[in-house]
Amino acid sequence: MTTTTNAEIGLKPAAQLAEKAKTPFPGASAEYEAARQALLAEEIEFRRRMTRLVAQRQALPPGPVITKDYRFKDEQGFDASLIDLFGDKDTLVTYFWMYGPQRQRPCPMCTNWLGSVEGNAADIKQRVALKILGRSPVERQYAFAQERGWRDLNFVQTVGDDYAKDLGILMDDGSEYPALVVFQRDGDQVRLFWASEMTQEMADPGQDPRDAPDIAALWSVLDLTPGGRPADWYPKLKY
Repeated sequence: MTTTTNAEIGLKPAAQLAEKAKTPFPGASAEYEAARQALLAEEIEFRRRMTRLVAQRQALPPGPVITKDYRFKDEQGFDASLIDLFGDKDTLVTYFWMYGPQRQRPCPMCTNWLGSVEGNAADIKQRVALKILGRSPVERQYAFAQERGWRDLNFVQTVGDDYAKDLGILMDDGSEYPALVVFQRDGDQVRLFWASEMTQEMADPGQDPRDAPDIAALWSVLDLTPGGRPADWYPKLKY
């Protein structure tokens, strides 16, 4: 169901706004101009839909209290609880990456995404706590971070496998899936705020499961190109 927020009341129709577009280079055909204007109207509508989605997410009621005592080793190698990972912030953004002890090297897609987050991590951490969780020893995670030249990401080791198992991202054969989870401090308790729940079962035919908006800068950039996302290509750790 599509809803309209108070902020959208009185907005001009997207098609009317799209008429203001000017192709930046001369020589465009009438066919191109018409198609680009129609596309721009869709882009404006998409922007408005995404604005509504963000507002709907931020208006979620309080999530469940995390009652299990998950244990971690923080970036200094000290024992930590989930609430300890907040530091002085009220919100904690976590990304569980696929770098378990059974893997010789981390997941290339996780690595690609973390590389883009690294460039924004110092700014993100002004507003919220940001922790990258993994099953490998924290020292091993940081060794790879140094190899990639990452300086602003904070890596944390999950102690035991309860956290991964409870999220449903650790398989019986030791393989893993990534998980993006946002927690909120509520006094001396921790609540779930939001977790990515776009599973494979929810993916459309021919697509990998992905969030909306897509959090991967790689795919967002390729989506702007004529070829789009290759069906059989993924990033590598080294080229």
